[in-house]
Amino acid sequence: MLTRPEQLLLALIGEAAIGYPAWLLAVIGHPVMWIGAAITVLERRWNAGIALRRRVMGLALLALVAGGVGAIGWLIENWARNSLAEVLVIAVAATGLAQRSLDEHVGAVARPLLRGDLAEARAAVAQIVGRDTAGLDEHGIAVAATESLAESFCDGIVAPAFWFLVAGLPGLLICKAVNTADSMIGHRDSRYLHFGWAAARTDDLVNFIPARISGVLVCMVGSGGWPTMLRDARHHASPNGGWPEAAMAGVLGRRLGGTVSYDGEPAHRAWLGDGPAPSARDLRRALWIYRRACLLMWAMAGAIAWLL
Repeated sequence: MLTRPEQLLLALIGEAAIGYPAWLLAVIGHPVMWIGAAITVLERRWNAGIALRRRVMGLALLALVAGGVGAIGWLIENWARNSLAEVLVIAVAATGLAQRSLDEHVGAVARPLLRGDLAEARAAVAQIVGRDTAGLDEHGIAVAATESLAESFCDGIVAPAFWFLVAGLPGLLICKAVNTADSMIGHRDSRYLHFGWAAARTDDLVNFIPARISGVLVCMVGSGGWPTMLRDARHHASPNGGWPEAAMAGVLGRRLGGTVSYDGEPAHRAWLGDGPAPSARDLRRALWIYRRACLLMWAMAGAIAWLL
């Protein structure tokens, strides 16, 4: 039986090399899509009534979905008592990691942006950010994609990997369920303010340590990240998002944040880092920083496996 660090290393390498096959996505979808479908159904049925009821039902939704996927993870792990079944644990763990997917989505923004094709770059960045993208120039697109890359490095890779090490497959799947719930219902608008409160707060807790690990990994593969991260991370609206984003801003030597627009309404984000806003070339550099940080995480997983 492989140790958890060995399983994690194989899952990371496998996911980076293969990703989630398109044919499999077409046939059965993706586990995150299944989680999202369950959240959608429950939200439509339960998100009604006074504020207190909405909070209670939002908490019930989170407990049911996260508890359900955690139980599935536990059943898979306890069934996997031989080498053949252990492959299933590694394969399922790989679906909770998003190294290749994130690289492809940000690369789809960087390539047209480098060619000067702003229309294609705007369409691509709209797939990975929630802000309005129609009026973004080169720098606005690069800022949006760089921030998404840094934050998703934590949410989509470091956090599930961390919780796999801590609690095995149940931990990774619960992490993905919490993150998905936060992205879907953890908003502060009139519809989700109370119903999504539990999802948003739990996501903050789940990502607290991974966010700081993510920032450290980014700082370790470049120079200039440490002072910027330690100075600016706390200014971010999220208790976690500022760590990898400020680290990336520092390593790039560029400034992230500033005023953006959501559904036509302007919102100011804290400034992170110094210097000019990133350009298309800086976005390409950010991708290489991200790739090195992923490789460093592989090395750390291997080192833990060797020590154990």
